[in-house]
Amino acid sequence: MAEGNWTWTTASPLSWDAEIERFHLTLAKFDAYLASDAPLGYPAETLLQGPVADSLAHIGQLAQMRRVAGSPIRGESYARAEIVAGRTGGHQASPRVEFD
Repeated sequence: MAEGNWTWTTASPLSWDAEIERFHLTLAKFDAYLASDAPLGYPAETLLQGPVADSLAHIGQLAQMRRVAGSPIRGESYARAEIVAGRTGGHQASPRVEFD
């Protein structure tokens, strides 16, 4: 959508590790496009209320399923997290402010 294409694709599930790699590669591509001088294909508000919000909703669902399965993730403040443009892979900063 950032490039102006509103398409839906259904991907066949891959192994867990391959899905993680696919996620990070897609996130890096999105990050690079946002950092470029290329115009947005849709308004920033549409990108935030569409694919970005959808991603956050799914992250919440995964966190909830882990909690139900007895393997909860500690909550962290997004507002206080060390978020760095371009850092889109699995090697992220350690949590700075976790909730007990």
